[in-house]
Amino acid sequence: MNKDLTVGKPETVLWKFCLPLFGSVIFQQLYNIADSLVAGKFVGENALAAVGNSYEITLIFIAFAFGCNIGCSVIVSQLFGAKQYGEMKTAVYTTLIASAFLCLILMVFGITMGGTLLQVIHTPDNIMQDSKLYLDIYIWGFPFLLFYNIATGIFSALGDSKTPFIFLAVSSTTNILVDIWFVKAFKMGVAGVAWATFLCQGISCILAMVVVFRRFYKIKSEEKTIVFSWPVLGKIAGIAVPSILQQSFISVGNIIIQGVINGFGAGVIAGYSASVKLNNLVITSFTTLGNGISNFTAQNIGAGKLSRVKDGFKAGVKMVWMLSVPFILLYVTAGQYLVTFFVDKPSADALNTGIIFLRILAPFYFVISVKLVADGILRGAGRMRQFMVGTFTDLILRVVLAVVLAGMFGSIGIWCAWPMGWGISMCISVYFYRRGPWKKQER
Repeated sequence: MNKDLTVGKPETVLWKFCLPLFGSVIFQQLYNIADSLVAGKFVGENALAAVGNSYEITLIFIAFAFGCNIGCSVIVSQLFGAKQYGEMKTAVYTTLIASAFLCLILMVFGITMGGTLLQVIHTPDNIMQDSKLYLDIYIWGFPFLLFYNIATGIFSALGDSKTPFIFLAVSSTTNILVDIWFVKAFKMGVAGVAWATFLCQGISCILAMVVVFRRFYKIKSEEKTIVFSWPVLGKIAGIAVPSILQQSFISVGNIIIQGVINGFGAGVIAGYSASVKLNNLVITSFTTLGNGISNFTAQNIGAGKLSRVKDGFKAGVKMVWMLSVPFILLYVTAGQYLVTFFVDKPSADALNTGIIFLRILAPFYFVISVKLVADGILRGAGRMRQFMVGTFTDLILRVVLAVVLAGMFGSIGIWCAWPMGWGISMCISVYFYRRGPWKKQER
C-alpha cells in the first residue's frame, strides 16, 4: 500500500515505515548467513572459508544493485511527494531499461574476470576451486538480485515497506530449507548453497516485478508517460552513481582487507567469514534504516516540508541506538556461541578470530549508526558530494590502517581499523547534516 510520508508526526511515521524495512534486511541477510551456515555445518570449515572469500567479491555486484535501488528510490520518492505521477513512472521505466544494459556488462565482467579477482586477493589453493564455483553461480543469478533491489526501492519510494518484507520473509526462509536440501540430500557441497540462493531469489524477483507493474497500473496520471528519458536518467544517475561508487570502493577496500586476512591462513579466514556476516547483519540494518530515512527526506523535500527533516534525524538516531543495544550485548557476551553456530568444531584460530573481531567492533555500533542516519538524510536531499566525502574518509582510513596495523599487531590490528574509520567519518557526516538547507528554513 502506498503511503505519504509528508504527513503525520515524523517519529511515528518513521517507526511505522522503517520497522518492516528492518525486518526485510534481517531476512535479506539470511541469504548470505544461510550459505555460510550450511557450508560450515554440513560441508566443512574450508567450505565456509570459500563462501566467505567469494562474498567479498560479490559485494562489488551488490554495490551496483544498491546504487540502482537508491537512485531510483530517491527520485521516485521526490516525484511521489510532489505528486508528479507521470514523471515518476518515467523514472521507473528509465531505471529498468538502463539497469538491463548495466547488468549485461557486469555479468560479462564477472564471468571472464572472476578467477583473476580471486587470485588478486590471494585466495589459498585449498579453497580456490570452491570459491570460483560459488562466484560463477552467483554471477549468473545477478539479474535477479539487481531487479529485485530496484523493485524494493520502488516500494520504499511509494511509502510501502511491508510488501518487500513479505517477499523476503518467504524467500529467505525457503532458501534455508533449499540450502540444506541441496547439500544434504543431493550432496552438492558449495554449489548447493549457491544454486539455492539463485532459485529462491529468482522467484522473489519475478513476483516483486509483477506486483510493481500492477501497482503502477493503478496510479493514474494526467500526462502521457514516457518510457525512457535521458534527463530523468541523468537525475537518477546523479544519486545512483555516487552510491555505486561508495559501495564499490567499500567493496574494493574489503577485498584489499580480505587479501591481508588471507595471509593469516584458512582458520583466520573462516573465523572472519563467520563474524563479518554477523557484523554485516548489523551494518546492513543501519544502512537500510538510513535508506528509509532517505525516502522520508526525499518525499518531504519534494513536498517542500524541509522542517520535518530535523525531526526525522532525531527519530532515526533513536531507532538505531535502540537497535544497537541488544546487538552489542549479544556479540560481546556470546561471540563464542555465535561463531560455533557456523562451524561445529572450529579450529582455535577460527574461534579466537571470530570472538575478538566481534568484541572490538560491537561497542562502536553507536558511532557508525549515527553516521548512517546522517548519510541517509544527505542522500535523500541529493547532497551526494558531502555524502561521498564522509564515506570515502571511512573507507580510506579503514584500508590504510588495516594494512599498517596488520604488520604491527597481526590480525587484531586489522579489526581495530574499523572503529577508527567509523569515528572520524561519523563526525564528518554529522557536520554536513547540520549545515543542510532544512536548518535555514527552521530558523
